Amino acid sequence: MDLKKIAAISGKPGLFKVVKPTRSGVIVESLDEKKRKVVVGATSRMSVLKEVSIYTTDEEGSVPLADVILKIYNDYKLDVGLDSKASSNELMSFLKDIVPNYDEEKVYVSDVKKLVSWYNIIVKYTPETLEELANGVHDEDTEETGEEEVAKEEAKVAEKEAKPAAKKTSAKAKKDQEETKETPKKKPAAKKTAAKKTSKTAEKSDASKETAKKGETKTAAKKKATKTKASEKDA
Repeated sequence: MDLKKIAAISGKPGLFKVVKPTRSGVIVESLDEKKRKVVVGATSRMSVLKEVSIYTTDEEGSVPLADVILKIYNDYKLDVGLDSKASSNELMSFLKDIVPNYDEEKVYVSDVKKLVSWYNIIVKYTPETLEELANGVHDEDTEETGEEEVAKEEAKVAEKEAKPAAKKTSAKAKKDQEETKETPKKKPAAKKTAAKKTSKTAEKSDASKETAKKGETKTAAKKKATKTKASEKDA
């Protein structure tokens, strides 16, 4: 197991194996006999061991925890000869042996207690991690960091959740298109009706004009007949 899959959680003792991310956080499993699985929320402080380092006084300013654990393994193998309950002098002397240039102002006894405790847990529950470190199985240049892997898994979860929503939207759009196709077009019918009304109105108008002309013709004929009779009387 790579150190990017092992994490420490603030407020919780021991170490945890990172299982997978969820919508509300990350599922982890305790590295002990119980192997309890819990969900660590986004507000909880979780430190992946791959990202942890120890302060030093050199130009780098710190040394990766992975390098420190590898040094302990090379020097002490699977037994460091002490635990987190050792005296402060024993713990600081142990760290001095492993990291001679550690920063005494920034590294505390509590930090060394965690280091010893974490190493003993790894030895007991995932010793293959130490062998992999020694054999260079997990090269930093080719392996993703713990944070990158978690981010990648979260992206996969988000993508899976987005697909059903996209399918629903697509189905709804398709249904709307089908309903639009099935709906009869009323506008052309309205145009035809309007055209018929216009045609009838035009016919009525023409008939009215013709009637008016006939009336004018009759009136003119009557006037002419009246004038003719008047002329005959005068004669």
